[in-house]
Amino acid sequence: MSGHTGATHPLRFGQVVIGPPGSGKTTYCQGMQEFLTHLGRKVVVVNMDPANEGLKYTCAVDIAELVTLDDVMEGLKLGPNGGLLYCMDYVEANLDWLEKKLQLHSDCYFLFDCPGQVELYTHQSSVKNIFSQLAKWNFRLTAVHLVDSHYCADPAKFISVLCTSLSTMLHVELPHVNVLSKMDLIEQYGKLAFNLDFYTEVMDLTYLLDHLAADPFFKKFHHLNEKLAGVIQDYSLVSFVPLNVQDKESMIQVLRAVDKANGYCFGDLEERNLQAMMSAAVGADFQFNSTLGVQEKYVETSGKRVDEEMMDL
Repeated sequence: MSGHTGATHPLRFGQVVIGPPGSGKTTYCQGMQEFLTHLGRKVVVVNMDPANEGLKYTCAVDIAELVTLDDVMEGLKLGPNGGLLYCMDYVEANLDWLEKKLQLHSDCYFLFDCPGQVELYTHQSSVKNIFSQLAKWNFRLTAVHLVDSHYCADPAKFISVLCTSLSTMLHVELPHVNVLSKMDLIEQYGKLAFNLDFYTEVMDLTYLLDHLAADPFFKKFHHLNEKLAGVIQDYSLVSFVPLNVQDKESMIQVLRAVDKANGYCFGDLEERNLQAMMSAAVGADFQFNSTLGVQEKYVETSGKRVDEEMMDL
């Protein structure tokens, strides 16, 4: 493992894109690469997933050149989960290979497309150690955690998503932006019980618990759900930015949150103006209006008054 921590590494910014399988990480990397390129940033994508085949984007560094999941599964007779854990341990043990590859792109903005196995970010240490080493190489990174937006339509799944997001934030130890991906499909599996800002800002979860209690299956787990909601609210760390990769305004909101989190917007790599500085300083003030615009675009309104919706609940 490379232990170089000297000051010879130039300052570089980027995103580590994480999240469950199928949450849209590779699509996000492709869309963000194209979006940033149009903005004038020199972007490279690093594929950190040894199981990622048929990449949609132009890949500058591919971890498959070092290790692949298929080779590990065949050679060590491991299943896909155990094989992926071994692959990331192997990458951690060979960080000098990664360092040499990254040094070829010292003047670029980086997108790290990471594996989708949840335990890599909740309690397994190899990926966390890789991120820590990147920080020692003078990378300023933001973890972009993608979650399917349609989980909002199911209160039980949404509480589960909140627990996973909180655990990931505490374990990874990077500036963090949680993203509700595929906003155009948010109501594919059911209607939202509340306005979108209830989910993006993670408001009073007791309302969700009451909604869950109406389900006979979850009624017996009310006490457990109550404790889980209490943990989430006690930390008060989780919030979400809605995203549809095909929507320019949506991409701008995510990029603004990411640039603020890793400090890119305060750097001297791009010419800044007063509006850019003010948007970073007081961007939270406009979050409600932004979320309201997303809701109007993707969430079907019922046409009922607030008191009527409350009676339905």
